[in-house]
Amino acid sequence: MTFRLYPNKQTQQSLRYHQKLHKDLYNAAVNNRFTQYQKFNHKVDYFEQQNCLPAFKEVWTEYKEINSQALQATLKRVDFAFERWFKGLGKRPRFKSIRHYSGWTYPAKTGYSVESNGENGYLNLSKIGRIQMRGKAKYWGKPTTCTIVYRNGKWYASITVDVLDQALKPEVLPTGAIGIDFGCKSALSITDGENHQQIDAPKFLRNAEQKIKKVSKEKRRKRAPNRNKKVKASRRWKQAQAQVSKLTRQVANQRQNWVHQVAAEIISSNSFVATEKLEVKNMTSKAKKGQRKKQKAGLNKSILDLGFGMLRSTIKYKVEQIGGVFVEVPTKKVKPSQTCPKCGHQHKKTLNIRVHECGVCGYIQDRDIAAAEVMLYWSKGTLPGLGTNLVDAESPSSTSYTRKQAGSMKQLGTKKRQKSVEVSASNELRDVETHSSGGANYG
Repeated sequence: MTFRLYPNKQTQQSLRYHQKLHKDLYNAAVNNRFTQYQKFNHKVDYFEQQNCLPAFKEVWTEYKEINSQALQATLKRVDFAFERWFKGLGKRPRFKSIRHYSGWTYPAKTGYSVESNGENGYLNLSKIGRIQMRGKAKYWGKPTTCTIVYRNGKWYASITVDVLDQALKPEVLPTGAIGIDFGCKSALSITDGENHQQIDAPKFLRNAEQKIKKVSKEKRRKRAPNRNKKVKASRRWKQAQAQVSKLTRQVANQRQNWVHQVAAEIISSNSFVATEKLEVKNMTSKAKKGQRKKQKAGLNKSILDLGFGMLRSTIKYKVEQIGGVFVEVPTKKVKPSQTCPKCGHQHKKTLNIRVHECGVCGYIQDRDIAAAEVMLYWSKGTLPGLGTNLVDAESPSSTSYTRKQAGSMKQLGTKKRQKSVEVSASNELRDVETHSSGGANYG
């Protein structure tokens, strides 16, 4: 649950000061890892940096005011960045400026307290103060973690809570089962096998594009900052930049609101959802040599404007939240857009062909609706020809792709427990050896 914070001037200065300290710690930890490896061929891990925190705070005494677990969470961010880099999931970790360091996290129940029942309230932060917050949570429980975020000139608190499973699941689980196909013209093509529905793409970015271009053009006429030449931004440039940020933020908020409304409407009557596996990163890659670059750039913009990844993940977590089933159909194996849902015959179609016409059984349907039917029938095991069913899916999210794990707090806890077990075992072994040697000398 994310709440908007309304700090006064003094509290805002404290928040900025804590943000700077966490940023400096992040950069120091990144520098320590690179330096140790390049100069001494020593690989620094999270536990080593965590154990150095007491000595670090003796030198940099200002960090004694900050919650120790919040400092550990910042070091864990560094560990996440390096793990992602090692496994090919992200780029090489870089030093962050204050503009690109969003905030910090309280990973446990210390350092903060919440005065709220899920709607508005106050947030108490250690060494910072009491801050009014506004927002409404759909479910509420006992707060577990709190992340302070600074974005677009505003402060937010993202709070996770422990909620009973009974509170998340409805009394009566919806019985509907649907297949969903995503597209650029029709954002969603939904079918249950008999009834069909298509939801048009809202095109929030396209509608606001002219306003953004106009304000951006005005910004380019102002004196922009240049760090190499030590030129500061003019007051009017900052005002123009604030207008650009406001417009882009409105587009993002509209998209997010629309996504949650669509997902909520879907799960209101359906507990079984089958859709395609989306590789948004590959779908929005740049045009290859020889391809039409302008057309591909326009297609990429339409895909990103719709927010395929956000839409899919939101539907997934809302379905699983109520105890339903979410199936991702392996697109390369099933080929929904090339397969007939009535007879299973596969016939290659180009993107400009928007109507499915089967040359074997004569079935005619909109291309996207037909693809949604194929995914629904495949997940149910009733698709003719291929003979597939949900058992072949291996998991509720049936894909041939297994996501690489870059380390999590749960994995960190497991590693800590394993380390403590090894230490206790070595101590017991040492005690046994001591007793045995003592007995031999006595005899």
